[in-house]
Amino acid sequence: MFNSKKRDLGLTQEKLAHALDMNQSSVSHYLNGVNPLNAPAAAAFSKILDVPVEDFSPRLAQQISELVGFATDLRARVAVKKFVDDDFRDTSSNTSRLNDIDGWDEQSPVRDDEVEVPFLREVELAAGSGRFVIEEDIGESLRFKKKNLRENNVQACNAKCVTVRGNSMTPVLRDGATVGVDLGKTALGDVIDGDLYAINHNGQLRVKQLFRLPHGIRLRSFNREDHPDEDYSFMDMQDQQIGILGHVFWWGMYAR
Repeated sequence: MFNSKKRDLGLTQEKLAHALDMNQSSVSHYLNGVNPLNAPAAAAFSKILDVPVEDFSPRLAQQISELVGFATDLRARVAVKKFVDDDFRDTSSNTSRLNDIDGWDEQSPVRDDEVEVPFLREVELAAGSGRFVIEEDIGESLRFKKKNLRENNVQACNAKCVTVRGNSMTPVLRDGATVGVDLGKTALGDVIDGDLYAINHNGQLRVKQLFRLPHGIRLRSFNREDHPDEDYSFMDMQDQQIGILGHVFWWGMYAR
C-alpha cells in the first residue's frame, strides 16, 4: 500500500516516520511485515496514506470499529475489547442468541474451563513513607475462559488484572477500567510499538502505549493534551526503576 501511494503523496520512509512520530526502523519493520500492525498504527497509516484501513487489513478495521467506533464526539466513545464466547453464538443459524446469565461470586467454585485471574495493586511499604510496591490483591479477581486465554497466547499463570486510574488514557480507557495483563511478555526487544503495556514506575502501576526508541522508551497516553509523551533513556529507566510488567491483552469497563 505504501509503495503504491508514496509517489502521489511525495512520501519517503523518513517522512512517514516523522509523520507517525516513530523511528524509521519501526516504520520499516511495519512495512516489511517484521512487526505486525496493531490498531493504533493501522489508524495512523490510514490517515496519512489517505486510504481506509479495510484496504490493507480488514481484521484491524473490524477491531478499530469495535473498540472506538470512530465516534465524532470523543467524549461519547466507548471502547470495549472483549473475548467472544461460543456459548453466545447460535451455530445452527445466522442469528445470535443470548443464554441466561450465569452469576458468580468469590464463593462460587471455578469451573474446569475457567481460570481465576487476580488483580495487581499498589501497596505502600510503610505508613507515611510515600514508597509503593506492586503486589497481588488476594481479595479480588476476574474469571476468564481458558480457551480465550489460549487463543490470545496467554498462559493462565501469567495473567493478571489491573485497574486503570486517572484520565490519561481516555477516551479508550476511563478511570476505573480493568485491563488484563500478560506478565510473560516483559522483554523490551519484544515490544510492539503502540500496543498497551502495564508499567512499574518505581512502585506506581501505570498503563500506557509503549514505543521503543534508540536510546530508551516512550510512554504515551491517549489523552495527550493533558498528558504529553514521556521519554526515558535506559539510564533513566534504571535510575527511576521503570520496568515492563506485561502486555495488555484485554480490557473492559462500564459505559458510564
